[in-house]
Amino acid sequence: MPIYPTRFREGEARGARLGRALRVIAGVRSLDEDLMDRIGRGFLERDELGASLVEAMRMREGEPSAVSRAQFQQALERGIDEMPDAAPTLKAYFGELTAVPGWVDRDQLVEGALLSRRLGQNIADILLQLSLIGGYRFGGPTDLLVATGALTGEGSVRRLAETQKWTATIGDPGSILPGGEAWRLTAHVRLMHAMVNAGYEKRWDNARWGLPINQTDLASTLALFDATVLLGCRALGVRITRREAEAYMHLWRYVGYLLGIDPDFWSTSERDRYRMAYHVLRAQGPLTEAGPALAQSAVDLQADRIYPGWPTVLMPLRARYERERMLSMMTVLLNPTSMRDLGLPRRPPWALAYIVPMNLVRYQVVARTPYGRRQLEAWGQRVRSRTLSSTFRGADQAVGDLPY
Repeated sequence: MPIYPTRFREGEARGARLGRALRVIAGVRSLDEDLMDRIGRGFLERDELGASLVEAMRMREGEPSAVSRAQFQQALERGIDEMPDAAPTLKAYFGELTAVPGWVDRDQLVEGALLSRRLGQNIADILLQLSLIGGYRFGGPTDLLVATGALTGEGSVRRLAETQKWTATIGDPGSILPGGEAWRLTAHVRLMHAMVNAGYEKRWDNARWGLPINQTDLASTLALFDATVLLGCRALGVRITRREAEAYMHLWRYVGYLLGIDPDFWSTSERDRYRMAYHVLRAQGPLTEAGPALAQSAVDLQADRIYPGWPTVLMPLRARYERERMLSMMTVLLNPTSMRDLGLPRRPPWALAYIVPMNLVRYQVVARTPYGRRQLEAWGQRVRSRTLSSTFRGADQAVGDLPY
């Protein structure tokens, strides 16, 4: 197997253009070739602990080291300590996930979660428009999503809702610690990643794209959930203090640990994450046909949501408004060139004309008092409830079943 896949740095000039702002923010004066080498090798590296568990789950029932889905679920819900006869791989998997590293600051985890909640509609908008759809501008992960049927076709609203559910639970203080709902969902997501790898690796063009779900793409995704959210929310007029940003980055560093992302790809500060993200952009391949297909599907999904409190006859009108608001924001957040590349229509930035002033009041005035912050947290809870109700469309709000 080659040291790097052929996609490595294939779209470097485009990545450099898209990363101009990151380069300035991170103070990158010259490319770190050692870091680029690490990123390139990461395309061909997997989560080995997750892979070992999947291998055990594929064994025939009755084999000494075999693990069943029921056993995984029991360990997830009741704890591995309640299963003294569990297979070694299952013990190793949950042993790592339940051992909270010494560097974890629980107070920062709580503060990071509360910030996530205070960001309210802003974090929902940024995660969907800048993190999710913005991530479709490069080949590789997008092609895998199309191959697996994720976020396109039948059930796409449900899959989007499940992602929103996972990120929303991370905003519950303490939920990411062992036994919490966010912790359980993250353990579930990590195993799903490993299962997708095992299911697609032999039929995937690894020499072209790297492994289906690899360390570099996981690191890139982590950046979309942490520093990209901070940067995007600030662009919407949100004031985020250095202390809040540090806590939020700390929270997602721990999430990265739980997901099995190599420590080489963690970031201890927001600026360090922007530096890493800039280099990852430089390492990416070009846009493929999968990107526009996914982006257009995500925009069209607005018509498949329900909007609680709105009469059925007016649902199409609300859906049209949400679609136009989304396009208006993305024209600024992604820039007109990216909108064209993704096959999305551009719109005047009318949505930002009301969003930014409202956020200036919320976060420059209201958020400066303890009472105001509590009010914003309550608002964030209401936004979360509405968003999940809208995308789950009255169905059970749970993350989907494992592939096997």
